[in-house]
Amino acid sequence: MTLDEAQQRVDDWIKTYGVRYFSELSNMAVLTEEVGELARVMVRTYGDQSFKKSDEGASLADEMADVLWVLICLANQTGVNLTEAFEHNLRKKTERDRERHKNNEKLNR
Repeated sequence: MTLDEAQQRVDDWIKTYGVRYFSELSNMAVLTEEVGELARVMVRTYGDQSFKKSDEGASLADEMADVLWVLICLANQTGVNLTEAFEHNLRKKTERDRERHKNNEKLNR
C-alpha cells in the first residue's frame, strides 16, 4: 500500500464508520497518547522496565499502526500529501546529511 492509498483508505473508513474526523487538536492529543503507548511497549521490550499485568497483549506493531493511523488522519485534515511531504523530507535529509553520519565518530566505533 502506498502512502496515497493509506490516506484514501483512512478517509474512506472515517466517512463510512467514524462519522467525522475528531478536531485537529483532539487528534494531536490522541497522537501524543498513542506515541506514549508505543513508548511504553518499547521501554518494556528493549529498555529496563518490566511488563505489568496490564501490559499483557500489548503489540509493538499495533502501537506503531495506531500512531500511523492518527498521523494520517492529521495529514488528511490539514491537506498534507504524505507522499510529497516524505519525498521532500528525504531529499532534505540527503542533502543535509550526505556525509554527516559517515563522518560521525560515535557511529563508526
